Amino acid sequence: MSIEKILASAPVVPVVVIEKLEDAAPLARALFNGGLKALEVTLRTPIAAEAVKLMKAAVPEAYVGTGTVVDKASFDASVAAGADFMVSPGVSDELITLAKTSDIPFLPGAATASEVMQLASHGFKYLKFFPAEAAGGTAMLKSIGGPLPHITFCPTGGISLATAPNYLALNNVICVGGTWMLDKQLIENKDWQAIEALARQASELK
Repeated sequence: MSIEKILASAPVVPVVVIEKLEDAAPLARALFNGGLKALEVTLRTPIAAEAVKLMKAAVPEAYVGTGTVVDKASFDASVAAGADFMVSPGVSDELITLAKTSDIPFLPGAATASEVMQLASHGFKYLKFFPAEAAGGTAMLKSIGGPLPHITFCPTGGISLATAPNYLALNNVICVGGTWMLDKQLIENKDWQAIEALARQASELK
């Protein structure tokens, strides 16, 4: 499995925060049935790793990965949970070393040309651009694409349904990460049909 195949599975990767374990399986089904094939579960809650296992069991055809992988502890937790891929908000020597020792596809984060060049030197061709809007948005990605055309990005951070197409139109963007289809009130109300409808809307973006 390659990170390219995972990121190319849909135009949007939903960035999921699981607050209640009971929501994990139905939320995964709603997102997947709506056409979003790769799901990133952030390790920001104590139940996140367990949620990954439940989501993988509920939707075996989906790619269920972990986000907010920032150190060895979160890396090891992702491996133990059976994550299909891992995403980090930034880069560190420790994470680069860990990623090279694992077969799990890894998407490291970068926000500057220097970080992009550092990761490229280690063989990473697909990067998360984070925090996308705060770090210069589409203008920044266009600028980076000039000297570094061989690097492809998944921009995440502050992207909405309205702005996602602007990113997807760029040659160096394979998909975007977003949370707009994960309305907290809809999840609280367990309105999985509404979540699925929002996911389908996201999956049809170009």
